[in-house]
Amino acid sequence: MIGRMPRYEEWLGEKSPFGLCLEAALKGQGGSPALWEAMAYSVLAGGKRFRPYLLHASVAAHGGQILLAAEPSVAVELIHSFSLIHDDLPAMDDDDMRRGKPSNHKVYGEAMAILAGDALHSRAFEVLMSPSYSQRAGSGKASLLAFELAAATGAAGMAGGQALDMEAAASDEETLGTMHDLKTGALITYCTKAGAVISGADDAMAVKLGHLIGRAFQVRDDILDATSTSEQLGKTAGKDLTQGKFTYVAAFGLDGAGRKLKALLDEADEIAEGLPGDPEALCAAIGLLRQ
Repeated sequence: MIGRMPRYEEWLGEKSPFGLCLEAALKGQGGSPALWEAMAYSVLAGGKRFRPYLLHASVAAHGGQILLAAEPSVAVELIHSFSLIHDDLPAMDDDDMRRGKPSNHKVYGEAMAILAGDALHSRAFEVLMSPSYSQRAGSGKASLLAFELAAATGAAGMAGGQALDMEAAASDEETLGTMHDLKTGALITYCTKAGAVISGADDAMAVKLGHLIGRAFQVRDDILDATSTSEQLGKTAGKDLTQGKFTYVAAFGLDGAGRKLKALLDEADEIAEGLPGDPEALCAAIGLLRQ
């Protein structure tokens, strides 16, 4: 699957600017070696790096400088990993598996897992606001990217969506969409919006695009939870049904959720193809959600 993603190795490979920046971000630099080990365990556990790829693809589609995508993409990956560590905790979604491996707290204990998530959160902003990146991107652009990432992560973004999920607030399509626009969509929308910011472009269409991709990502996740095995998912399958959660599959059935997914991705493709740069990778990222 990854092999079919244009420029994937160039952008996210081990020796790419992203790969080198990620490696540097996870090198122990004081404090507890065990904490650094726990941080690296989850970040390097695998995964498609969908969000970093999407951010790079958005820069390319807006005609921006692709080398300025590395640090924001690393920051996004660290934030995403922190959210997964915390999401798996017994007090949250209580899952023992992540990406086909034991969850962080199953290996390092709950206390260290909480600290690993906290440290990855902080590390993301260290990377994004580093003097070297601020010098290359410009301090104004780096500050705006950091501000937008904080907003996407906080109470009006990812954390707020997680809180709504824990409160079991979703009982109809509107509230379900609102919850996932925050929990899942906020960080994805940050990736498309960052492409516009880095490129000095208007971000209105990038925000709309991120909204569509974020919704599609969650619809697909709900479908996979209902139709896949734990081995295929790399995490516990069927949890939505077991926990009685209101999902897109519960709302529309499998066929209806599939039609909704297609409609969201078709609209996203149309927007991506209208952007001023090279949309090939962005369309490929959207296409990944059709599989």
